[in-house]
Amino acid sequence: MEMESDIFDGLDLQLLDALEVNARASFARIGEVLGVSDQTVARRYRRLCAEGGLRVVAVRDAERLGQDQWTLRLRCVPDSAQAIADALAKRPDTSWIGIASGGTEVVFGTRPRSPGDRDDLLLGKLPRTPRVLEIRAHQMLHRFYGGPSGWLRKFRVLTHEQVAALRPEVVAGPGPARIAPDDEPLLAALERDGRATYPELQRATGRSESAVKRRLAALLASGAVYIDVEYLSETIGYPFAAMLWITTTPAALTSVGEALATHDPIAHAAATAGSCNILATAVVRNSADLYAYLSGPLGRLEGVQHVEASPFLRRVKQLTYRRPAR
Repeated sequence: MEMESDIFDGLDLQLLDALEVNARASFARIGEVLGVSDQTVARRYRRLCAEGGLRVVAVRDAERLGQDQWTLRLRCVPDSAQAIADALAKRPDTSWIGIASGGTEVVFGTRPRSPGDRDDLLLGKLPRTPRVLEIRAHQMLHRFYGGPSGWLRKFRVLTHEQVAALRPEVVAGPGPARIAPDDEPLLAALERDGRATYPELQRATGRSESAVKRRLAALLASGAVYIDVEYLSETIGYPFAAMLWITTTPAALTSVGEALATHDPIAHAAATAGSCNILATAVVRNSADLYAYLSGPLGRLEGVQHVEASPFLRRVKQLTYRRPAR
């Protein structure tokens, strides 16, 4: 995979990849690994934020926490898709939202915090939305790729030595992943800015700096939380994305999912319950590349019975929601 961009270059892609490896690494450490100054890294970071949609934020890993995750597919009246997507984007329990199929569908991921929140959305609000014509719900059962595994790793722009030099040392603690009630101020600050400094986190939580460091390290080590990177893929030459609704034989579910995780275009893949049993997101340069992927690497996988592709017309929310200009 190669990046083609009129705005950013190979160093920008290296910086994005470095942030996926360790989003809280200092500019000095990233600069040392990439062979440039910390001022250069800081300048490139600010430009990526301003022009490439870069955001670094904390994400709660619902799978590690044992929480429900759903992908919903709403068929709606075409002129209502944007309004419905914007309304959903404001909800804290939606993780990503796209308008697909020429503007006739809204597809989104949701992580309800409780069964009550889930029922309120699935059984309450959405069925009563008058311009929603059909709802299909898919519960995520197992993640093959995505989450803490960043898509940019597939560009292979950093060497193994550079990745090892950046990767934070993680020592997993005893017990399952969990988030305690008194972690909420810390997570709220990191969900606004995943690179918030320890003094900033100290002020946000009222804890000592050493206590903040220990607790954040424990949360990251347990997998309850990870620091993720959001950016506009079109700025690095990949403007075309599509949702893939894949049906496999039951026996091939694992082998197909694991194969998808190795394919360069796949940014996310998961086994799901619903009308199909694998959902995946493909990110490519154009429709011709999507055709080549569907008819080639994906089409050759043994056990694949049916594939439906829904190209995204617009991505309304990735990790954060930027209100559209009026």
